[in-house]
Amino acid sequence: MIERAALGRLIVDVDDSDSYVCRPHPPGQIRSALVGRRLVAAHRRGKSLWCDTSDDGAVLGIHLGMSGKIVIADVDGGEIDGGDYWEGRRVAGDYRWSRFALTFEDGGRMMLVDPRRLGRITLDPPVDRLGPDAATVSPAAFRAALTGGTAPVKARLLDQRALAGIGNLLADEILWQARLHPAARTDTLRPADADRLYRALESALASAIARGGVHTGDVIAARHPGGSCPRCGAEMRHGTVGGRSTWWCSREQALTEGQAPTTVR
Repeated sequence: MIERAALGRLIVDVDDSDSYVCRPHPPGQIRSALVGRRLVAAHRRGKSLWCDTSDDGAVLGIHLGMSGKIVIADVDGGEIDGGDYWEGRRVAGDYRWSRFALTFEDGGRMMLVDPRRLGRITLDPPVDRLGPDAATVSPAAFRAALTGGTAPVKARLLDQRALAGIGNLLADEILWQARLHPAARTDTLRPADADRLYRALESALASAIARGGVHTGDVIAARHPGGSCPRCGAEMRHGTVGGRSTWWCSREQALTEGQAPTTVR
């Protein structure tokens, strides 16, 4: 979307006044780096986006977070957006949640619209630290990223340095589809477990794209107290794994012998 509608347009103003979304940059720093330049190339890995700017300027880093969208609006009222669905779908012209904006010479704007304020704008982001994109990772690269070490498998799925693009809801869906406990240590995963996880990743991503977001996953609606597994009817369990709220099926995702749940409580 950025490639189609934002590249090559001269930036004449920048709203970087949200010091939380733009941290650690103080208000005005991103503006100073971008005004007078053009976006010349756009890149994506997982939920991280970055744009090269003209004349070897700073790289603009954009992270969508859980609810962010990029909205490109023209002066005639036309607009396009790209990003995940959020509850209470935004309608055209609703910019009350705009957290960052570029204004182009022709009056158009490119905005990060984010109701939950979980996105992030940075200059020269460390994109070299990102792992392979979850949407395009090969089976061999996936196995290499997920196996080894003693981290809980859910924590490894969420580690953007290992694999870019998996958030909390998607991780729960993948583990549920693969019938693996989220706290199972990565060093206990068998080749068959890794293969199931890879197939579950492909399935969950394809479903999310077709249905309109990761919130549409088969197990997501059951992630609440009193919820039942939509596959077998067993009670859903809740805990914290890797510092994140986590749900799993008490029957089909039970820990096997040797998979110590060191980070579940």
